[in-house]
Order: sequence, then structure tokens, then C-alpha cells
Amino acid sequence: MADEENINDTEVLDEEPRSILLGLISQLRKGMDLHRVTLPTFVLEPRSMLERITDFMSHPELILRVPKQDDALQRFVNVVRYYLSGWHIKPKGVKKPYNPVLGEHFRARWKFPDATESFFVSEQVSHHPPISAYYYASPENNIIIAGDIRPKSKFLGNSAATLMHGESKIFFTNRPGEVYRITMPNVYARGILFGRMVLELGDNATVRCEKHDLICELEFRTKGFFTGSYNSIYGKIKRESTGESLFEITGKWSDVMYIKDLVEVLFSVRESKIYPKIVAPEEEQEENESRRLWSKVTSALIGRNLDLATDEKTIIEDNQRNEAKLREAEASLSDSNNLVSVNEFSENQQFRFFALQHSRRIAYVDDHEFISVTVNFTCCV
Repeated sequence: MADEENINDTEVLDEEPRSILLGLISQLRKGMDLHRVTLPTFVLEPRSMLERITDFMSHPELILRVPKQDDALQRFVNVVRYYLSGWHIKPKGVKKPYNPVLGEHFRARWKFPDATESFFVSEQVSHHPPISAYYYASPENNIIIAGDIRPKSKFLGNSAATLMHGESKIFFTNRPGEVYRITMPNVYARGILFGRMVLELGDNATVRCEKHDLICELEFRTKGFFTGSYNSIYGKIKRESTGESLFEITGKWSDVMYIKDLVEVLFSVRESKIYPKIVAPEEEQEENESRRLWSKVTSALIGRNLDLATDEKTIIEDNQRNEAKLREAEASLSDSNNLVSVNEFSENQQFRFFALQHSRRIAYVDDHEFISVTVNFTCCV
């Protein structure tokens, strides 16, 4: 039986969409990779995955002052708090954001009461396999967050899983060598064949800071058939070298989380407020910017015109296939030929930024990895 508090997170499909979904599922086999499967539009959340990433920047008050805190353990706890604060933001039922097309990007910024700002840009840098790269910076507050998401979807019978590969890194630019490496739990869509459809987070995630020998090991617990509850979380903050347990985390990521031994609420969804982001109007965006690119699909979904949404989605996907064929035929040279060094942060992190001579693109190199990200910091003014 579902938790009472979880009723609003479940969805029962009408006969027609259920029939469509069952017809699609009948063509699948257990363990099959779902990335190349075209999903019906009624399972879509009306925004791109590139925008979905900004959910983790929705509570900036939890991180803005952390770089200036003197105590390393306190900084670590607050990074964990900040990371866990973004998971509660999701639509009702089982909805999936749009799969971004190659070269698609999303830009946003936030203005804070102390007159400081932060900027965000994400780009789809690979389509097969899908890779979304992102970069967030608040220069006056000494914060950089950069990383990538590499989802891999699988059909599991009555469930579908999205395995969330990739890593986020949080840098405090006033503290050389202090890097927080973060991994994500996996996402499960339950009840796609029978029962109520519900979205769950499951498996393990970590937050690690090697410089201070700290690690937080988190377990996102899925509900068992007869036991357990939805959206539970359990974790420990430890000294990684010795295994010494410092704090224990319990609760629900969708409601309230507690940190034992500090005798306090780690994060409460009910007492939190999502900080609004500023996004340029669609008419001022570039053609491959997420909201403009998907605007007709989004309008159709909001208007519950699923046939029109499907048609508009197909146009975008067909354009992507045609562009892929053109790229293969032209065998064009990599954009990296045009890189020009602009700035360098934190010599210990070897964070280097580049600008392309002929486009508004920033890239970073870290630990010998290269990810390019489209950006224009004059956006949203």
C-alpha cells in the first residue's frame, strides 16, 4: 500500500495511454537499452534535461556562504545538505524530461539580495551515448560547480531504470585543492505494466572530499513490495581513511532529512523555498537553446494536445538525424582547433577556461578530461 504522503507522486494512466505504453513495452526485452526507444509524449515532462539540472541550484542560500566558513567539517556537511536539497523537485507521477539534441544548450542566472550573481550553462555534448555537460559559477561567492550526466536507461519488466553515470565537482576557489566529488543515485519508474506508476530514487551515491579525508555514503532506499516506505534515505559522514563515523543521516529526501549527532534538521522541503532563476525570453534565445527549441512541444503538452506534441517532437528528432548525416558526410574538423586560452582558476585543480574564436562557447579541462559547454554570459540581462 502506498504511503499517504506519496499519493500525489503516483499516477494511474487512462485506458488509451496505457494501451499505447503496453504496445511499446511488448516490443522490448528485459535488460534492453531504452535510449534509442522513442517514448510516447504523455510520459514527457515539458522541459529539457538540460534545464532539469538547475533543480540542484534551487536553494543557493545553502551554499553561498559555505566557502567562507572556517571549519572544514562544517563546510562538508553543508555541501551534503546542498546536494540533497534538489531531489524533491519533480512532476507528479512518472514524467521524463526531453532528451536534449546534440548542441542544444540552456542558460540561466540568479541574482541574490547581496547584489552577487551566479551563472549556469549546460550543453548536450554527445547524443549517442547521451552526455550532458554543465557549468555553474558564482564568482563573488567563490563557487564553481561543473560536471556531466551520462544516463543509461534499461527496461526491467514492470520498471524502467535510468542509471545515472557521471560526476559533479564543487570547487571553492578561495580554498585551493578543496574539491567535492559527487555521484548520483539511479532513477526507477515503477508500475509501467500494472499498478500505480511512481518514480523512485534508488541505490547509492557519495559525496567525497579527499583533501579533508571526508566521505558521505548515501543509500536511497526504494520501497519493498511488503515493507519499507517511499523516498527513504540513509547515510553516514565518515573519515574515509579510518572509517570513523561522524554523523548519521536519516529521513525522506522528498520531505524532511535529519542529521544525527548534530541534533538538527538537515533539510526540510516544507520549510524551503525554490529560488527563481532568470531565463531570457524565448524570442531572445538562440535557435538551439532549450526553451526555444522545444517551445512548440511544450505548448502542445501544456495544452494536452498529445498528437501535436508528437508531431513537433518528431520534427526536432528528424532534424537531429539529418544533421548527424551531414556531419558524417562532411567529416568536419573539431571545434577544438579554434580554442584560445582566456583564464585559469586554481592551479591545484588545473581548471582552464577557453573561448572559441567563432562561437560563444566555453570549455574546461580537469583531470585530463575535456567537456565543451556553450555559454554567453551577456544573456538574461
